Amino acid sequence: MSEQVIKKKRSKLALISWVLTLMYLIYLIGHFGGGIGSTTGAEQAGAAIATALVFPHMLCVGIGLIFNILGYFLNKRGFILTGAILYSVSILLFMLYFMFIIVQMILSYIAFAKMKKE
Repeated sequence: MSEQVIKKKRSKLALISWVLTLMYLIYLIGHFGGGIGSTTGAEQAGAAIATALVFPHMLCVGIGLIFNILGYFLNKRGFILTGAILYSVSILLFMLYFMFIIVQMILSYIAFAKMKKE
């Protein structure tokens, strides 16, 4: 007798959400990490202040990304919802960059709603 492996269907919306978030997080780290090596003291001070202002947003996006990836690969609704909530909180922490994370937040909420309860 051959055993059939039942493959769980993963959410494509969650996949798109975490891939977009990964690209955004790479952008954030590159953009705000690049200003640290500036030459003058004033530029370094400005880069440090900007990084300090954006860091809570960056941290929330990073933790949300981890939960979104876990939810995608483990096929767990709760992780997807947690990631979506963290994306929402990250928008509140730095509203100036809302347009970079709102699509991922909406996709995560829709992915959560479409996933079946276990």
